[in-house]
Amino acid sequence: MRERILTLLLLISATAFLGEMKVNPFSSSFRFSLGSVAFFFGLIWLRTIPLCLTGFCVGVFVTAFRVMIDWLTKQQPLADSLLVHLPAGIYYIFFAWLVYMTKFRQHLDHPIHVGVLGAAIDFTANIVELFVRQLLGESFTIAHETVFMLLLFAILRSFCVIGLYNILTIQHMRALGEARRQELERLVMINTSLYEEAFYLRKSMSHLEEITHKSYELYTQLMESKQAEPGTALYIAEHIHEVKKDSQRILAGLSDLISQEQAELNLPIKELCRMVIRTNKKYAELLGKSIYFHEACDIDLPTRHVYALLSVLNNLVANAVEAVPDSGWISLHVQFEHNELVFRVTDSGPGIPDEDRDWIFQPGFTTKYDENGNPSNGIGLTHAQEIVHSFKGHIQLTFDERNRTQFQVRIPGSQLL
Repeated sequence: MRERILTLLLLISATAFLGEMKVNPFSSSFRFSLGSVAFFFGLIWLRTIPLCLTGFCVGVFVTAFRVMIDWLTKQQPLADSLLVHLPAGIYYIFFAWLVYMTKFRQHLDHPIHVGVLGAAIDFTANIVELFVRQLLGESFTIAHETVFMLLLFAILRSFCVIGLYNILTIQHMRALGEARRQELERLVMINTSLYEEAFYLRKSMSHLEEITHKSYELYTQLMESKQAEPGTALYIAEHIHEVKKDSQRILAGLSDLISQEQAELNLPIKELCRMVIRTNKKYAELLGKSIYFHEACDIDLPTRHVYALLSVLNNLVANAVEAVPDSGWISLHVQFEHNELVFRVTDSGPGIPDEDRDWIFQPGFTTKYDENGNPSNGIGLTHAQEIVHSFKGHIQLTFDERNRTQFQVRIPGSQLL
């Protein structure tokens, strides 16, 4: 309620003050002003305020405001001033009533229609004001020239207001669209992280299954050979089995969540690439690096394997961001070659030393250490390789024509549908 009152007061004040920016085409009392433009725009933009009440409040305040100005400047007696400015108040009241009766706000999706309707409302309200002025004793004639001028100003004011409304609406919708896009990207990246965890949990499940089987085999062998305390092996097997069941429950929940999201999400390859670039631009800024990103991907092929591809590409590009020193560049190129989709990630960093190239896809290998000297978990490229292999693809370290480090991922196009 407080917000509505403040909004109404703002519109009343703006209409009254802008109403003093005027021209008087017929007499010293009748005016065309910016106040009516502000009033018209406020009625359609400020949807929370009631139309008729707003028109009445604006009409009363404008009349009182203009009478007060005459009184302060001692232009004429209060009674005469009231008769001069009362028709202007009636204009605003009648204008708001016409907007209400024509259900003007419901037709704003049709600019031409509401522009014509707004001009008709403005013209009619001006005619009513002129007739009221004649009834109150003002001496001027409503001639053809008068009607033409009223109609011309009504058309200009109406279409200017509708044009401004549509410009602001488009900007507002673009801002909302951008906010929704950023929120979608944030959620997609969160789900990508969940996908990665589920991928490794699924891998751990197979290891747990194998360990459980081996533990029971050991228990059986100990029982047959009558060795001491075979129960230790049984204890290990039972507890590993419990861990496996807990992991299965977690994996089932994650898999269900991811599968539901994947069923709803189907994006073209080029949009995935742009998402990766946008995400890593923010990552580079976070690290305080000045990196130019070049993306060349015009592949419109849609895929439902969004999280898997994002996980691989984001891993490779994020590694490139970390490899580039304070400034440099990173490129992500995608193209079709012999029914395969080929992703190439190249950067201007120092490259990978010769002695490390044979080890970069090995689990546990890392060249990254934190400020305390603790090594990274080293599963990034291993994880990427396993996901690519799940698509019957291949990932390898290569070099471009200038011998710069380049990671190349090849995936059959049919695997991504």
